[in-house]
Amino acid sequence: MDLPVFSSPQPVPSLSASGSADSRQHLLDWDLQTLKHWMVEKGQPAFRAKQVLHWVYQRRATEFAEMTDLPKQLREDLALAFVVYRCEQADGVCSPDGTDKLLIRLSDGGEVECVLLRDGSRRSICVSSQVGCAMGCVFCASGLDGVDRNLTRGEILEQMLRLQARLESDQRLSHIVMMGMGEPLANLDSVLSALEVARSAEGLGISPRRVTISTVGLPAAIDRLSQAGVPYNLAVSLHAPNDALRSQLVPVNKKIGIDAILDASDRYFAANGRRLTFEYVLLGGVNDSDECAMQLASLLRRRTVMLNVIPYNLVSGLPYKTPSASSISRFKEILINGGINVMFRQRKGSEIDAACGQLRRNRRPK
Repeated sequence: MDLPVFSSPQPVPSLSASGSADSRQHLLDWDLQTLKHWMVEKGQPAFRAKQVLHWVYQRRATEFAEMTDLPKQLREDLALAFVVYRCEQADGVCSPDGTDKLLIRLSDGGEVECVLLRDGSRRSICVSSQVGCAMGCVFCASGLDGVDRNLTRGEILEQMLRLQARLESDQRLSHIVMMGMGEPLANLDSVLSALEVARSAEGLGISPRRVTISTVGLPAAIDRLSQAGVPYNLAVSLHAPNDALRSQLVPVNKKIGIDAILDASDRYFAANGRRLTFEYVLLGGVNDSDECAMQLASLLRRRTVMLNVIPYNLVSGLPYKTPSASSISRFKEILINGGINVMFRQRKGSEIDAACGQLRRNRRPK
């Protein structure tokens, strides 16, 4: 099976190491068919395009000089026309629990974060889709400075490849979560384009059933995702059981409302049969009361869902706190008694500011 065909890439301007404009294309923005055309124009057989992408996605090459089964002249031509990695790693931190977090500086100076999580045999990655975020969740570090722009397909794929490169040669990525910086459904074209490569046998070979797309709940985009016909897992960040509280925590909710989000989620479930996940960040003294737990149980009990409750990761400068152990226990008890399929996520990477946006923000001058 060939890698899927996409529209022509839209490059982001970049600078070379000397500070001058770098006109080379980001290879990861190019699909197989477009690269085949380039090969033919250069007098090369079209099959060389598949060889190049095989080196990048499966053999983890970052330089064309590594592609030793290609003619020397072709490798030189490729190096003049393309870069495999357009971004750079600005920072990287590792946690004792096996969590690695990278701060990636984009070619125009913007920064995003991505995370590798090791859990038994699982090798999961969490990837960003935008520089910043426009959704305005009041407890989240990602959106404190708003959104700058969408990431390109290549910038999303580069995060995946950089995280893959941190694995041993006999290990491979098993799961992808589009839950990094930004709202994936606000950049749906680039996200779906990158995920097509991730799930392709000639790409990263990850089953769509092991790919999760997270959203605060944009009904029209959820419907578009349904129409794409690929059974990705959908995770809706709910964070509150009623509109009054949710609109305080997630301001975009004022224009949408929980009912519209739930209806769109139900349509997604009907379209592909994949169990929905609802995310609920548990904020001490804000949304962790018995009343909130009971309202949440009432909201979800008639749906085929998994509720993923995440105790809050502290963000410097924000007033929110992690709930107490007793509060977490009581919240869990009410949900289970209410018939909800619930999982309380183990906090990983707290020693390295693993919550989205913290590493980027903490590096900035105070």
